[in-house]
Amino acid sequence: MRRVLTAVLSLSVAALASACSSASGATHAPAGVIVAVGAENEYANVISQVGGKYVQASAIMSNPNTDPHTFEASPSVARTVNEAQLVVQNGVGYDTFMTTIETAAPNSARKVIVVQDLLGLPASTPNPHLWYKPGTMSAVASAVAADLAAIQPAHASYFKANAARFIESLTTWDRAIAAFKAAYRGTPVATTEPVADYLLQAAGADNLTPWAFQADIMNGTDPSAQDVAVERSLFTQHKVRVLLYNQQVTDTLTESFIALARASGIPVVGVYETMPVPGYDYQSWMLAEVRDLQRAVADHVSTEHL
Repeated sequence: MRRVLTAVLSLSVAALASACSSASGATHAPAGVIVAVGAENEYANVISQVGGKYVQASAIMSNPNTDPHTFEASPSVARTVNEAQLVVQNGVGYDTFMTTIETAAPNSARKVIVVQDLLGLPASTPNPHLWYKPGTMSAVASAVAADLAAIQPAHASYFKANAARFIESLTTWDRAIAAFKAAYRGTPVATTEPVADYLLQAAGADNLTPWAFQADIMNGTDPSAQDVAVERSLFTQHKVRVLLYNQQVTDTLTESFIALARASGIPVVGVYETMPVPGYDYQSWMLAEVRDLQRAVADHVSTEHL
């Protein structure tokens, strides 16, 4: 379905297993602290908020200036994953390299949360950007608390309380989405990729970009001439009120649409696949994305960088 991490899949299972077997001592976690890994830094952030002082969480993908789809796993990544007692990964073909590493170095004690499975989604789910879907991280936080409690039963109430606090903190984001939907339901928007599509759907926006166009851009495939023409018309004919584009991944074609939107007087909003750091946690990042969308629609203001 996607061009996700194709370089990673060229790594042999044997090579990953060899890298994992030499992982001893790489993490340097204090005694009694659970070592956890989030494939993407938004998941690592949730692990940290739930685990608190009893967990050391790290992220495999965290650079907002790189394309997560072309991430290439290394032996050090394999060591990090192998040492983890808890792993959270997205699934839906987005971070297949994690499963490759885990299969290469099986560990029956390792807890693995696959968000796709947690949400009951099929592998054919077309949009893998699950963290933009309201409700996803509440489910992740609860699952993380349960697995951490299984690893350290003595701190189960601590993990449960932290998860409840995290879930409660998401109500600010939920209210911002609801407020946008109440005021701007049906607002026509354009996108380059389906990065924030779940958020747009929850906010009641009407994404006029053809799905085939979004999928082609996401997968690194040239869109059809017909879809390109449709996308151009959204700006030249002023059919949309904002363009949302993947701020981490642009090419000549997407840059041309960004320039066309600007020239047409249509605000442009950059959205991210990995959480911008430093300065954000998951909640403030998602809230910022909604507020940027609202500023674009209500005040005609572009926000291309967080």
